[in-house]
Amino acid sequence: MLFDASCKSFPQTAAPLRPADIPAQGWQLLADDLAYPLAVLKRAALQHNLAWMQAYAKRRGVHLAPHGKTTMSPELFRMQLSAGAWGISFATVFQLGVGVQAGVRRSIIANQVLSPADLAGLCALLHTHADLQVWFLVDSLEQLRLIEAWSVTQPAHKPFDVLLEIGVAAKRTGVRSQEQALALAQAIAQSPAVRLGGVECYEGNAAIGEPSHDVVAVTELVRRVLEVTRLCDAQALFAKEEILLSAGGSAVFDLVLPLLTTSGLSKPVAGVLRSGCYITHDHGHYKRYLQLVEQREGLTESLQPALEVWTQVQSVPEPGLAFLSCGRRDISFDIELPMPQRLARSGVRRMEDTVAAPPDWRITQLNDQHAYLQFDPAGVVPAVGDRVVLGLSHPCTTFDKWRWMVVAEDDGRVVGAIHTCF
Repeated sequence: MLFDASCKSFPQTAAPLRPADIPAQGWQLLADDLAYPLAVLKRAALQHNLAWMQAYAKRRGVHLAPHGKTTMSPELFRMQLSAGAWGISFATVFQLGVGVQAGVRRSIIANQVLSPADLAGLCALLHTHADLQVWFLVDSLEQLRLIEAWSVTQPAHKPFDVLLEIGVAAKRTGVRSQEQALALAQAIAQSPAVRLGGVECYEGNAAIGEPSHDVVAVTELVRRVLEVTRLCDAQALFAKEEILLSAGGSAVFDLVLPLLTTSGLSKPVAGVLRSGCYITHDHGHYKRYLQLVEQREGLTESLQPALEVWTQVQSVPEPGLAFLSCGRRDISFDIELPMPQRLARSGVRRMEDTVAAPPDWRITQLNDQHAYLQFDPAGVVPAVGDRVVLGLSHPCTTFDKWRWMVVAEDDGRVVGAIHTCF
């Protein structure tokens, strides 16, 4: 992998670099060595989050299969696996292919697979990598029939391992009723094209960030999934010697633990938590959800924001309004607008000389390349050339805007980089 001037924010005057060459460049965030906007991963927070989430999963007796769609970064996949992850989850066969190249050998595709091209691609990956284990989701007889029709044309292929998905009314995919779920599980168990490995749900469909609602709604979903699991187990529909039960896990991961740690079935259970956003966390959406987890669990420490976008004030055309060099093509805005975190005045070269962004500063609008920063003209006023560090909500939709991101120490030294494969 080479980083060069075709990567946004890479210095136009620098020669192409391998990741291993980057620390030797001596780049410093506060020295304006890299162009703005600049996506930055904070190394210390990243390492903290990797260790914290893995320790949490181990302590609660579940496996961790981080959702790779969040970052689509081979370097971060390898970091998660090295930290002890059971596997990496994905949303598509394409994403799985990227993961396999990075060394992933156990994966859940937390989505339906049904097109001939995707089935053929998955079949090829499984054939090429004999040690690769993959499960994907099935939620309808129609999907099952499409898989079976394709498999008839591929007599040499082995049955795919699948999970029965249980859904939430008016939300995303997944079987809606117990009757539908059991009928589909029976059809899967009788099919020569697939093998039923377990049951899956995405609890994020049930949560809204309101404590009294979330506990009731997610608990009810867990109850439904467990009831279907017990019925399937009673009818000996699961194909392997271990039943795989899986749920999401970026927002209310504590509430699905009763599902993932259930007992009393005829076979052992492998509970797999598919948290994705934990690796960088965020400054808004997931921060608020995590505060509720902290309250429910009595946690004294948890995840830390590890991703931010550095910008420069490029214009202050009128009192109370400044424009930053960052827009919709650079940072998340699908859940809420970015949030100013720190101010580094032009010329400041030490992190300890930066200050927290004033509480009245607000990003009120994004264009393709501009962020509208509103401020109180009677308070702290940004100047052209100042640096403003932005926090964000929902890291997934910042990662997909960058081909690379630098990794920096807390003092601003750039010590590495990762690349993405969207």
